[in-house]
Amino acid sequence: MEPLIQSPEINYCNSLTQYSRRKTIPVRVGDVTIGGDNPIVVQSMTTVDTMDTQGSVEQCIRMIESGCQLIRITAPSIKEAENLQNIKNELRKRGYQTPLVADIHFTPNAAEIAARIVEKVRINPGNYADKKKFEVIEYTDASYQEELERIRERFLPLVKICKEHGTAMRIGTNHGSLSDRIMSRYGDTPLGMVESALEFLRICEEENYHDIVISMKSSNTQVMVQAYRLLVQKLNEGGFKPYPLHLGVTEAGEAEDGRIKSAVGIGTLLEDGLGDTVRVSLTEDPEFEAPVAKALIDRYTHRENHQPISAITDYPINPFEHTKRESKEVYNFGGQNVPRVITDISRVENISEKEMKAVGHFYLPELDKWKMNDLGCDFVYSGKNPIPFMLPNGMREIQDVEVWKNTKDQTNKYPLFSLIEFHSASSFHSELNFLQVLDTEIEAASKLVKDRTDVVLILNTTNAHGMPALRRAFVSLIQENNSIPVVVKVSYPDQSSDQTMLYAATDVGGLLVDGLGDGIMISLEKEGGHTREEVLDQIKLHNNVSFGVLQAARTRMSKTEYISCPSCGRTLFDLQETTAMIRKRTDHLKGVKIGIMGCIVNGPGEMADADYGYVGSGKGKITLYKGKEVIKRSVPSEKAVDELIEIIRADGMWTEPEII
Repeated sequence: MEPLIQSPEINYCNSLTQYSRRKTIPVRVGDVTIGGDNPIVVQSMTTVDTMDTQGSVEQCIRMIESGCQLIRITAPSIKEAENLQNIKNELRKRGYQTPLVADIHFTPNAAEIAARIVEKVRINPGNYADKKKFEVIEYTDASYQEELERIRERFLPLVKICKEHGTAMRIGTNHGSLSDRIMSRYGDTPLGMVESALEFLRICEEENYHDIVISMKSSNTQVMVQAYRLLVQKLNEGGFKPYPLHLGVTEAGEAEDGRIKSAVGIGTLLEDGLGDTVRVSLTEDPEFEAPVAKALIDRYTHRENHQPISAITDYPINPFEHTKRESKEVYNFGGQNVPRVITDISRVENISEKEMKAVGHFYLPELDKWKMNDLGCDFVYSGKNPIPFMLPNGMREIQDVEVWKNTKDQTNKYPLFSLIEFHSASSFHSELNFLQVLDTEIEAASKLVKDRTDVVLILNTTNAHGMPALRRAFVSLIQENNSIPVVVKVSYPDQSSDQTMLYAATDVGGLLVDGLGDGIMISLEKEGGHTREEVLDQIKLHNNVSFGVLQAARTRMSKTEYISCPSCGRTLFDLQETTAMIRKRTDHLKGVKIGIMGCIVNGPGEMADADYGYVGSGKGKITLYKGKEVIKRSVPSEKAVDELIEIIRADGMWTEPEII
């Protein structure tokens, strides 16, 4: 097998193997400093109408008490920008000094007012001085330069006001709102996102204004991670100051899916020491966002003390493009197969057919038949507790080799070996054997199995710096031209359900984003006594999280994906209620992506990554999209979900929900 294409020289992080936070310039935002040697800052955004002063203040207080250190409020027009003063005054009167950030789209005059009031202003380079009509425009170098001069003229007043008032700025690129000008020259790419920000950054630097934080947000985790890495690379190559980074995944969604998707993007970057402030965007009340951001950040408090990982001198992965590691096909792992889910049920003795619903397989006793939902796992690991009944088609059992040796059906069960057991084994399964190894054993394992076509590695680590340790093991395999399929195994024995969700998304999702991994297994190692019901709940969580991580990393689409923004003061309908209503009607549509946007700011752009879109266009009015194309305008909100389903049906993508 040919090794992956050699990547450019890597300087987007301090080290690929030793945890080290990127050192940035400090940027003061009121009493909070982002970057420098300061801890990572947690922030969120209000959802109340900015003109509702009292409602905004009460929500800000709830956010502050949940751990929010910086609060962003939308200012879509002059009147909202002016009302920021009333909100700020009331908060200060009540003893809250938390800095405020004005969120600006389309309206430079609102930004110029807000910059005199609040401690920070966020502008989106895609729509601050540009427009987006999905038009392809041919530019000469001269005409492109003219556009840059126009942007400079529009942007310069804000820079001068910020300098005068000591106001910080975030230059926040959104993948979904790249201007037609940027799209025409760079395309819908991470490079386009980076260049969109750098155009504005150059103007700031020419004016000797440096109180800047930068973000590269996308609802696509692969694009988001690549764009942040490329931004840092370009800042270093271009001789810019090392500006702090604001990390976030746009339109992550709600509940478990929103948390997993956020962690895949944000956690992957935190692992490499990138990120100075974090906002987790959930379609929930904003006070629920800060604890999730804090849980991601807190994992790195003492990370520097991890066990050493051997350095990478020749990195064979391009961190700015997604290229799947080539692996040979072994049974249904590797090759062109989607990543597989192995669910650990090894702590359940004499598991029953009924209990298999925890792994997405449902037994119907009256019909003596099995059904499977979209989250039906591919393999179960039973360890030393073999399953006492015949499994349905589509699911296979893995047993510890000592158990497998004594099982009657050695054809439909598969053995799991340790490295020592594999060395001394005299019999193997003819098609599929699993070899479980630590990252530190990878070189010995690689030599042992390199030429075999009947082995899948299950790779795990005990290193606290887990994702980079596992990535280092993959690099060893690539450098040795070893194309054996690899399932990544992770274990969180002492963590809560939420932490398991976030940590698995970071550790496995970070690898998948870089094209590494042919499967996922979350180990059922848990200390202390647990009831059978609690263990089954944990199995269900692990199974669902496994599929969620694969989907969030965009490597296996097994369920409907909702690209839904968090509410804000611009939102034209109740996002949480609407998202729940749309999910209830459509969550059986496997692999379909539906965008649910509260307003027009990111709507059409992020809709480009969705199959269908539901966007607020006025009070009680909805615009429905197919991809980037408007299909119906001004649909009354009470009819909009039915109309959306009719569009999906007319497109041949609708199936009736099946009752299990």
